[in-house]
Amino acid sequence: NYKFWTICMIQDNEKVLLLERLHDDFKGFIPPGGKVEFPESFVEGAIREVKEETGLEVSNLIYKGLYEYVNPEKNDRYIIFNYLTRSFKGDLVQESPEGKPVWVNMKEVENLPMQQSIKRRFPLFFEEGTFEFQVYWDNENDTEGDVRLRRT
Repeated sequence: NYKFWTICMIQDNEKVLLLERLHDDFKGFIPPGGKVEFPESFVEGAIREVKEETGLEVSNLIYKGLYEYVNPEKNDRYIIFNYLTRSFKGDLVQESPEGKPVWVNMKEVENLPMQQSIKRRFPLFFEEGTFEFQVYWDNENDTEGDVRLRRT
């Protein structure tokens, strides 16, 4: 069972655009992104999700890495393709079903409420090279288990 998502970190000088989510299990600040729809490409999915969630049109996406969850007991693999861009145009929406888009100073991000998986990879978006996280899911505790990072 394979599922694919994207996130796209949008940078404007010392700020990044994050969504302040106030619903479901993913409360806190997260970059725009979502599920890739078949048969679109991963880049097309990232561009579409940014437009839907922020109103912005992004281009020149830079592939930064993978973040994947694996669950050997259930034979599941969930893969998130991570992109960075500094190229965007359009008008920011005030609100979207996924949350409120907010420009945040990069130095303040570590103090925001945010999923551990996003905090873990946030600095890697702005470093040279790419990354690959592989996270084994702990079924017994219904949480992340072993986390492996490979910089490439």
